Amino acid sequence: MPKKVKVSDLASKFQMEVVSGSEGLKRQISVADLCRPGLEMAGYFEYYPEDRVQILGKTELTFFEKLPEADRKDRMTRLCREATPCVVITRGLDVPPELMDASASTGIAVLRSHVNTTTLAGQITDFLEHKLAPSTTIHGVLVDVYGIGMLISGSSGIGKSETALELVKRGHRLIADDAVEIRQTAENVLIGNAPDLIKHLLEIRGVGIINVMTLFGAGAVRNNTKINVVVKLENWQQDKQYDRLGLDEETTRIIDTDIPLVTIPVRPGRNLAVIIEVAAMNYRLKRMGYNAALQFTNKLTETINEDMDEME
Repeated sequence: MPKKVKVSDLASKFQMEVVSGSEGLKRQISVADLCRPGLEMAGYFEYYPEDRVQILGKTELTFFEKLPEADRKDRMTRLCREATPCVVITRGLDVPPELMDASASTGIAVLRSHVNTTTLAGQITDFLEHKLAPSTTIHGVLVDVYGIGMLISGSSGIGKSETALELVKRGHRLIADDAVEIRQTAENVLIGNAPDLIKHLLEIRGVGIINVMTLFGAGAVRNNTKINVVVKLENWQQDKQYDRLGLDEETTRIIDTDIPLVTIPVRPGRNLAVIIEVAAMNYRLKRMGYNAALQFTNKLTETINEDMDEME
């Protein structure tokens, strides 16, 4: 089901005055894009994006005031449609009487802010993109390791929280334990955070729930981070062939984004925290253009070719 934001949420967030159409505060905003209806003020409504928040600034209203009275009434009547969420007036400008009449007849809220048009448009866009971004919740632990967002997944009881605790002790930062809320804020960009109820909390079996920020300080936690790598912990399977070179780069899909996947087999004696640290550093090196597995394979191929030449 598509996400929506109420007009009342927008008015409350930016402390905007409700000038007219208070019944329209219950209307829903379903798109993050905004519209500054300059062409519409000139009478061109053929491609009018009626489902967007309409922002009228000094440019639009100055032009509007120069129109004949009949045209002014027509423009505002056509601007306020059934699908229009609301109209926002910036810079604290006066609301045209024609807009007040159209608002009264259609029930569309007219909001007013004293912030300048460009600044307010940017702020509203950021707010709506955050609220309307596709999202999901995944069972796992999210940790910032050397600036890399590592989402640790695996079956219950395999040691995700204990590994996160060890990483925190080694100077890294916890974002979420048990449940990770993930938003896709842009193409191929996933941002993860903890639900408010369990923020900064970590569950350790045998000890119970601990507050990481209280125990280790504010530097041991983050509110959110970009997810770069998914680390899957699984019980060691004797008959399974695990990647030993790192040439096979797996991915997993979250929402509409493919994220690199690292599968780590778990068995006694393996230090998972250190392995995850190395996986984070290796990811950074790959992003900088250095691939150790590829370098090794190329050198091996060169050595084999040289030996073959000598034998000939």
